[in-house]
Amino acid sequence: MKIGYCLVVVVLFMVPLCYATRLSGVSSQKLEVKKQLNRLNKPFLKSIKSPDGDTIDCVHISHQPAFDHPSLKNHTVQMRPNYHPEGLLDDNKVSNSKSQNDGSKPIAQLWNLNGRCPEGTIPIRRTKREDILRASSVESFGKKKNSSVPKPKSAGPDFISQYGHQHAIAYVEGDNYYGAKATINVWTPRVQQPNEFSLSQLWILGGSFAYDLNSIEAGWQVSPDLYGDDNARLFTYWTSDAYQATGCYNLLCSGFVQINNEIALGASIFPVSGYRQSQYDISILVWKDPTEGNWWMQFGNDYVLGYWPAFLFSNLVDSASMIEWGGEVVNSESEGQHTTTQMGSGHFPEEGFGKSSYFRNIQIVDGSNNLRAPKDIATFTEESNCYDVQVGKNGGWGNYFYYGGPGRNSNCP
Repeated sequence: MKIGYCLVVVVLFMVPLCYATRLSGVSSQKLEVKKQLNRLNKPFLKSIKSPDGDTIDCVHISHQPAFDHPSLKNHTVQMRPNYHPEGLLDDNKVSNSKSQNDGSKPIAQLWNLNGRCPEGTIPIRRTKREDILRASSVESFGKKKNSSVPKPKSAGPDFISQYGHQHAIAYVEGDNYYGAKATINVWTPRVQQPNEFSLSQLWILGGSFAYDLNSIEAGWQVSPDLYGDDNARLFTYWTSDAYQATGCYNLLCSGFVQINNEIALGASIFPVSGYRQSQYDISILVWKDPTEGNWWMQFGNDYVLGYWPAFLFSNLVDSASMIEWGGEVVNSESEGQHTTTQMGSGHFPEEGFGKSSYFRNIQIVDGSNNLRAPKDIATFTEESNCYDVQVGKNGGWGNYFYYGGPGRNSNCP
């Protein structure tokens, strides 16, 4: 009887205790999510509903997330760069190669169809509760789960683990770089699982491939986990400690200072390229202001978006030591098989214009603040049977490359 009585007491008291603990955990998470939403979604002067379901808030420039950073409390916004790199190419100029440039058209963002933000504000994609709940934790929302800088074979042994990430890139190293530029055509590659992504970007890198890596990144991405859909979206990322504690996507933490009221980071790009159809590309330029030391970003020919303040970085204080351009996917190897997540258009480089994805007019900014063609371009891919890269050069496109692939196929199990 004694044993039976004890068991009854344990059951009676443990079940409510477990239930209460579970309720406490749920309440705690709700509170954390609410705090995060309050931190990210600033008071707005106007909101615009995008056709894709996004809400774009027009937030006063002085109330943006950047100013949550302790070092930016009394920061005066720099409304324009002191210097622009010399030698900007006109990306609207028709290429001499008709086979390559026919059908390439300018591009905008989907939310622009329904309105514009007034002067003195910046457009910010509103974060929803479900966006945060898709993340593995509230703290990890807006951050890369793993390191995702491709490590070319020449970069030395002290690099971050690349488990789960695959790349097809062109890169330069061995000099001091003060920026980079490229024109990239935009696609909506198929992503097999929500926790995978596919992106195309440029990397501005400083430091070793270890805990001290500094990286500034910009391009387009498809990330169901981050955005909740399969749209191609303009994005940025930065880190000053190899993705350990600093940095985030877009404006999801303090850091990047936006000054532009027409382009929203994280918003859908429209229209996008189609296989054997019209090709649409975006132009991205990142460069260092020689006087202030801030790293600026420009989208297209007309939109200077803003800057990463110099103090955010250690190994990018002076210059970058490597520039990379190309594609990246997450390969989660579900059930032991390579992912079918596509990179770029999902087609291999040899298919060429209208079928494969490309970077054209790739350039670097040199120590004299001039845009010029990079020297000694190298390429890198972990598995060329899954995703590949092929470089070329001609008059209209300058230095260019095709890249990408379908992921799992008969040669990529």
